[in-house]
Amino acid sequence: MSLTVDYYFAPQSPWAYLGHARFQRIAREAGAQVRVMPIDLGGRVFPVSGGLPLAKRAPQRQAYRLLELERFARWLQVPIHLHPRFFPVQGDDAARLIIAVDQHDGADAAMALAGAVLSACWAQELNISDEATLAGLLERCGLPAQRIEDGHSQAAQLRYEADTQRAVDAGVFGAPSYVVDGELFWGQDRLDFLERRLRA
Repeated sequence: MSLTVDYYFAPQSPWAYLGHARFQRIAREAGAQVRVMPIDLGGRVFPVSGGLPLAKRAPQRQAYRLLELERFARWLQVPIHLHPRFFPVQGDDAARLIIAVDQHDGADAAMALAGAVLSACWAQELNISDEATLAGLLERCGLPAQRIEDGHSQAAQLRYEADTQRAVDAGVFGAPSYVVDGELFWGQDRLDFLERRLRA
């Protein structure tokens, strides 16, 4: 029987960006199902888990974050702008859009759009809070323009809120996080452990 991975991430997370393609490959090769669950990390998860927005972190932590981003990007051979033009950026509209695609087109399409959104922010320096940018990403992924409106629906908002609460209940405190049968793996640097778990 195949396992299911609850994939909690924020559409503006550089760590989710670095791990997204690798996670897709691991899940596909293991035959795992993925539940695509973008969450309100800064607004709902951080306040109950002790997390701080980037600007409020100590200078040492901010500096080390940049060092680690550069290290991982070089190791994974993934292009990244350490200081993208549009960051910090609100990820709520992108999250609800990914959810709408998941609701109407399925998890594979939602994963493809999530990858496009993450890349747009960190590799292409596009504004993922801009509706025109999101519409362009939909088109690039071959998805209906109607999903923009679907992303503004009450159904998408309620799902966004519910998945965020599920993240809190699961003990998630950062992104990306992957949960398999209640076991939490935090961070793209834990994907090796996730892969072992899926293949066990």
